[in-house]
Amino acid sequence: MRKRVAVVGAGPSGIAALKALLAEGHDAVAFEQSDRIGGNWVFRPEASHSSVYETTHIISSRRWSSFEDFPMPEDYPDYPSHAQVLAYFEAYAARFGLAPHVRLRTRVARAERCATGGWILTLAGEAGPATERFDALLVANGHHWAPSMPEVPGRYDGEVLHSHAFKRAEPFRGRRVLVVGAGNSACDVAVECSRVAAFVGLSVRRGQHIVPKFLRGRPSDDNHAGLRWLPAPLRQRLLGFGLRLVQGRYADYGLPEPEVGLLEMHPTVNSELLYFIRHGRIHPRPGVARFDGPEVVFTDGRREAWDTVVFATGYNIRFPFLDPALVPWVDDHAIPLYRKMIPAEVDDLYFIGLFQPLGCIWPLADLQARIAARAIGGRWRRPADLPARIAHEMAHPHYRFQRSRRHAVEVDYHRFRAELLAELG
Repeated sequence: MRKRVAVVGAGPSGIAALKALLAEGHDAVAFEQSDRIGGNWVFRPEASHSSVYETTHIISSRRWSSFEDFPMPEDYPDYPSHAQVLAYFEAYAARFGLAPHVRLRTRVARAERCATGGWILTLAGEAGPATERFDALLVANGHHWAPSMPEVPGRYDGEVLHSHAFKRAEPFRGRRVLVVGAGNSACDVAVECSRVAAFVGLSVRRGQHIVPKFLRGRPSDDNHAGLRWLPAPLRQRLLGFGLRLVQGRYADYGLPEPEVGLLEMHPTVNSELLYFIRHGRIHPRPGVARFDGPEVVFTDGRREAWDTVVFATGYNIRFPFLDPALVPWVDDHAIPLYRKMIPAEVDDLYFIGLFQPLGCIWPLADLQARIAARAIGGRWRRPADLPARIAHEMAHPHYRFQRSRRHAVEVDYHRFRAELLAELG
């Protein structure tokens, strides 16, 4: 059954959603507030929606970062740059004829559900505000664009920014820079700054698993994929042992040891951090306790002056166009969506790409989009016991992930892919 469907966002998840809807014969349109497709992968030197910086490369390998029906070019490196990734998305859009169905420079200001079903979208574009009606809504606005800034007691006299605003290292040349955090963004920013800054500190509150991009001469996610046939506990122990064998104990680098196993938290994929620590270019510090003028006071009592503090403290999940009553769970430690996409209460609303895998998002977002497109057309039926299935999914994550907002949408790439493929039959 052909329906009129709106997609919010034309990043990688949004274009996958649009392609799936068109393939099912729906009348679909994607709304993108930027002037081009690509979402977070559109690099701009000024502050923008995108969080990629000048030297960004993906942290999942080319093989596991390709749409399954559109592989990345063979001449791409194992870990393509942001420019190559954006060119890939543009080629994907051209291959599937998506451009005529994308409205650029158009922001969804509000999405209101009609009492009888369907949605009224209030749009803000170059021609001024407008409203349009749709039968269903796919939300693919991403979850790496609304910075989460911690509240630190005291007053700080230096420069403070979130890693979302970090674009290149050159402005920090000759400065003392403290990076707060130990996730992928934090370690990338610390490494880039260490090339030009006078002194770089890395404030780490709790231990993280640092995974190099290559193990045994292969991308690290290839090694993980090669062991996916093993039971999860055995796979975790084997990977953790191999990582310890390669790089030793984190305490040897001045970093805290992780409190959970390798696959029970989102790993930090970085081949240079430990190298730069042992070469004296990055200096680990404990958590930040408070500010005091030009100084940062750490939890161990140490006081140091810094020119700049960069908070690489993650992102909030936000849907500013939706009624908060529809998404009261945005700041919770678990997300009540079936297959991370379908709410129990609303039968014409789908979230695409709202998960964080141990791997890449958009190949799995493509599978979610296919499910949504079939559901809207009546070729996939929602389970009758949907609330019970959601409760079971929340109570049985793929691993015993840390209970935190950071891991609210965490999944294992290969197990989640198998679950989505099972839904598609």
